[in-house]
Amino acid sequence: MINKTAAIIAGAGAGNRLGANLPKALVKLVDKTLVEHAVSSLAPVAQLLIVTAPAGFEEEFRKVLGDQVTVITGGILRSDSVNLALAAISKDVKIVLVHDAARAMASTGLAIRIRDAVANGESAVIPALAAIDTIKEVDREGYVRNTPDRSALVAVQTPQGFARDVLVRAHAASEDATDDAALVEALGIKVKTILGETNALKITTPEDLAIAATFLLGNESNLQSGVGVDAHAFSVDPKRPMWLAGLLWENEVGVDGHSDGDVAAHAICDALFAAANIGDLGSNFGTSDPKYAGASGETLLIETLERVTKAGFGIANVSVQIIGNRPKIGPRRSAAIAKLSQALNGATVSVSATSTDGLGFTGEGKGISAIAIALVYKLSTAGN
Repeated sequence: MINKTAAIIAGAGAGNRLGANLPKALVKLVDKTLVEHAVSSLAPVAQLLIVTAPAGFEEEFRKVLGDQVTVITGGILRSDSVNLALAAISKDVKIVLVHDAARAMASTGLAIRIRDAVANGESAVIPALAAIDTIKEVDREGYVRNTPDRSALVAVQTPQGFARDVLVRAHAASEDATDDAALVEALGIKVKTILGETNALKITTPEDLAIAATFLLGNESNLQSGVGVDAHAFSVDPKRPMWLAGLLWENEVGVDGHSDGDVAAHAICDALFAAANIGDLGSNFGTSDPKYAGASGETLLIETLERVTKAGFGIANVSVQIIGNRPKIGPRRSAAIAKLSQALNGATVSVSATSTDGLGFTGEGKGISAIAIALVYKLSTAGN
């Protein structure tokens, strides 16, 4: 009989490098958040699931995870979070798995192999993949010190499995480390490696999200992409409000248009229609339809989502680049991402901006444009 097992999922990390203004664990990967995917993988293996959430987001975690998962407030350091979770585990638990929500695609099978190895007598077991690239050790100035033998190097993943008493001792004896196995190593206890998974990549950037989406959806034929473009000239009316990326830009003169002229939102709508093969912005929200006169970009995004979903598609991710001399996007990038993502029911959105060095109508300051790329998936294939 397998000893009682608990799983700790660290979910208190920020999503800054993903371009999100919410915890990384709450970023959506296709149809569910990263932490939901991680919980789904470990639920068949552990009798107790504890997720650490950043302060202030506990209720949001509980809302998506339900009553079967214990959500606690994480600490400042990763080790603080794991220590808090360990304190919530009863002493009859003999095996503890520690997992990162950012490795959302690690399989249940991997967790089972880790757990079974600990149950069979190993004190600490971690998944690892052989180093493929040549690794260089460099100094602070960027000069190479040496080239380690690649054959003896591995890249470590999670979930990592431990005998409970060993993990408790390791955390009591050390302050912090990049992974829990390093704390066990510091006690002089051997850590066993087993073969990891390509799927268990750490999701840190929008590119990682796209790769993880292909793992989740499987066949590339289930994915469809589309490109959208929109452009508007600046208004001669100094009182015309500037709406861009779902936000009102105070003290900026807006653009002329049938709706609010939000080129970022419109380009995203156009890209999503193209990806789902259901026309374009004009055929769906034509200027001849009075319903959309003055409509906000947010309203059009919400309706676009409804039409794309009705066509049988979900949104994997969207990227939009705004082109123009003004307004400056950087200071409000996070707010723009949050607003656009909210309108698309939490879909992953990235926002960038550029200028054209004085070339074209945007470079000459006559207007603003946007280009968007959308990746959608067939709803019937999600989770297969």
